[in-house]
Amino acid sequence: MHSFLLLMRQQRHFSARMLTQRLTQLFTKKLARKLAQACLYTGLALGVMSCSSASIEDYQNTTPTLDLATFFDGKLTAAGVVQDFSGKVTRKFTVTMEAHWVDSPEGKQGVINEWFIYDDGEKQTRVWNITDKGNGLYEGTANDILGIAQGESRGSALRWRYDMILPVDGSEYEVHFDDWMFLVDEKTIINKSDIIKFGITVAQVTLVIAKQPD
Repeated sequence: MHSFLLLMRQQRHFSARMLTQRLTQLFTKKLARKLAQACLYTGLALGVMSCSSASIEDYQNTTPTLDLATFFDGKLTAAGVVQDFSGKVTRKFTVTMEAHWVDSPEGKQGVINEWFIYDDGEKQTRVWNITDKGNGLYEGTANDILGIAQGESRGSALRWRYDMILPVDGSEYEVHFDDWMFLVDEKTIINKSDIIKFGITVAQVTLVIAKQPD
């Protein structure tokens, strides 16, 4: 009986490892580029896939206070890496950004333009539309987001939640993001995102975002 249970545990462990390896294979260069692009302002899927135990409320009393419209205003730059489930760096990239905000009846509206350059020379452009709902709540949309991205900030931290469809070589993959931003000082944010599929973190994106002089 004990041998049977041990065998079953080994089989489950092997199956989980094989699934993780297979999912990681999907996150090759083309997919990793899209993951990095998506992670600048976004986060966890609207669901139960995240394995993170951290809560945004943990940062209620931290400083400096992160206000999205204050930080993401004007010109910014970023540099980051994509890592697979083993921690191996699979992609490097830089980003140039320009952002502006206007008042509206629905709340302050922001448009963030992003221009990506990857380590193989490929270039991409992306545009985010973000609404400040007040009380530390945000909503965001983009062409490849499923529904509306939900953001919440407390103290120096901001967490986004959303699902995304990523087309790769004629196929489409739905993935989930758990995306955290931490304001280090008035000019620097550290952004770390877990990319989740079937409840398994298959990749991570880490980047540093810096405000630039007007």
